[in-house]
Amino acid sequence: MSQAPDDEVDRIVAAWGRERPDLDVSPLAVLSRVSRLARHLDLARRAVFDAHGLESWEFDVLSALRRAGDPYVLTPTQLVRQTLVTSGTMTNRISRLVERSLVERAASEADHRSTLVRLTTTGRDVVDAALADLVADERELLHGLPAERQAELAQLLKGLLTPFDGS
Repeated sequence: MSQAPDDEVDRIVAAWGRERPDLDVSPLAVLSRVSRLARHLDLARRAVFDAHGLESWEFDVLSALRRAGDPYVLTPTQLVRQTLVTSGTMTNRISRLVERSLVERAASEADHRSTLVRLTTTGRDVVDAALADLVADERELLHGLPAERQAELAQLLKGLLTPFDGS
């Protein structure tokens, strides 16, 4: 397999290696690329979400509800766990989504003191359309990497990310 031509990260690593030969700067070769890729991915995702009138946090909440399966209901605590925000932030986000008629609050039948969050039909339509476009765009971002290499990369990144996710 041929090696890819030098990129900006190669130049940065080489310059640091020259300027700071006392340091092992090899982690920059991996993590600077991950950081740069994250920026490109963030821009691509924002464009998709903008096209659907969504903020990224709105997509996160709506997609958590959609993944829950029919009847597309979760507790605020479950949403907090899945989206990694504080309960106060989630309360605000739910209220904003209720205002847009993308979700609704409902009392729990099991415990009337508890509140549930339910994805509305409108919310489901919006998140389904956004997801379809997101997957298409992300497939295009990966088009230069064969499927078997994508699977290999996914496993490598999973190994790197697992300690942070507590999985």
